[in-house]
Amino acid sequence: MALFKSKKASISEELASQIGESQTLGVQLRRMARKNKMAVASAVFLVLLVLAAICAPILTPYDAITGDPMQRLQAPSAAHLLGTDENGRDVLTRLLYGARISLAVGVIPTLVSMVIGVILGVAAGYAGGWVDYVIMRLADVMLAFPSLLLAMVIMYTLGGGVINIFLALSLIEWASVARVARSETISLKESEYIQAAQSIGVRPMRIIWRHILPNCLPALIVLFTLNVPSAILSESSLSFLGVGVQLPNSSWGLMVNLGRQFLYNAPWISLAPSAAIMLVVLGCNFLGDGLRDALDPHLNND
Repeated sequence: MALFKSKKASISEELASQIGESQTLGVQLRRMARKNKMAVASAVFLVLLVLAAICAPILTPYDAITGDPMQRLQAPSAAHLLGTDENGRDVLTRLLYGARISLAVGVIPTLVSMVIGVILGVAAGYAGGWVDYVIMRLADVMLAFPSLLLAMVIMYTLGGGVINIFLALSLIEWASVARVARSETISLKESEYIQAAQSIGVRPMRIIWRHILPNCLPALIVLFTLNVPSAILSESSLSFLGVGVQLPNSSWGLMVNLGRQFLYNAPWISLAPSAAIMLVVLGCNFLGDGLRDALDPHLNND
């Protein structure tokens, strides 16, 4: 009995040591802040953009929906920093209000797809057998279709609108997340501390929740930062094609679509939201690269 207690104590110490290693996320992020200034600048830019979208009514005196026909197609000036559109609406105002929808479409469907993908991927990787086969074949079917084409089919079926965009993008992104979660789970399941936990009778749900998911977190964080710009680009493409966000709402993709007929005499209508999309996508990718360098143990040699 004493020998069993001693062995159980040593296993518990090993588990605690492993958990301690998985709780160095803050240290790794501070290392990234010191070494990768571009990632930090991207994070600051994205935070400022979110704050600007939230505080849009304070930052601009104009209305995003109604405009002044007498001010239509005005070039950028002190009164309208990014000019006005074909209805006399301030482009900067519509850009700030459009950021609410574009950023929400980038974040919310990505979070939903991450939750779905992680649940299915971890279940497939940990259970194996027919569970793994069924989930991964379903993921293969989803990945076989071009994501934008599948999103267009869903939007044409459900109709345009923000809620339907959330549903469409959530359904098309989970498969790639599931594959990453499955591969991480399979590699972690073979670790000695997981096998030790199984040998002393720890329940599978507790192993998954306490040991597998925390160690999958770094890879999932990086994947999240890379999937957000993909969702924003998908929304922009759908809105540009006329099956995304509908008037009177405003999104960056819809602004590009509405302004394309004025590219020659009022290019600022489309160029401003196009530049915003480009900067957000670059910022998310720079941040994702920085997080990958900080959180990937194979790239951390110091």
